[in-house]
Amino acid sequence: MRIPAHSVCTAIRDDIVSGVFERGSRLTEEVLARRYGVSRVPVREALRTLESEGFVVTRRHAGACVAEPTEQEAADLLEIRMLLEPLGAARAAQRRTEAHLKVLRGLVRLGQERVRRGEGEDLRSLGGWFHETLAQASGSPALIALLTQLRHKIAWMYAVEQPARPADSWAEHGALVDAVARRDAERARALATQHAERATAAHRLRRAPGHTPGQTRVRTSQHPVNIAGVRH
Repeated sequence: MRIPAHSVCTAIRDDIVSGVFERGSRLTEEVLARRYGVSRVPVREALRTLESEGFVVTRRHAGACVAEPTEQEAADLLEIRMLLEPLGAARAAQRRTEAHLKVLRGLVRLGQERVRRGEGEDLRSLGGWFHETLAQASGSPALIALLTQLRHKIAWMYAVEQPARPADSWAEHGALVDAVARRDAERARALATQHAERATAAHRLRRAPGHTPGQTRVRTSQHPVNIAGVRH
């Protein structure tokens, strides 16, 4: 059985974003292969992909290491998101399917219901699914890939505070879905711009903990590769 490199890539990326691998820590093929229960070949391919995405850098005498983004690079990501998310919303209004609308409306109902009941635990994940579905509705593979990568990197670099008025945030989601349903691209673009601007205020830059250069810092939680559906 050969584990696809993209499955290994997803597992390593998730561990970087969640902080299992700290910024600046070394990523050795041997350690990663043992951690995920795979050979070194998919690990090597995954590291190349993650380097192209900006999560990993290659350093002389150290090899692959988790990147250490600067504050300016982090700030640039939020600015890029404010340009791309409105574009994605406008494209979604033009290209969405009824299936997309059904999922988006369902997520809005769930989010608003959670807010009414004061159940805020799931709101962040529901919001993530909402924006992922909205991106999928754009029908543009390139744009979907960019927005997905942005979400991963922003989650890695920033801690996001819950909005002071979550009902307002989900009302914005509802209005955006209404514009997408009407195929009103300009309205969808404007609403997505306003939503992104307000959401940006809730982002607080994460401060990377200190580390010993060249040392692989790995927390104890294990993250085996999900090989469900992999052909034998």
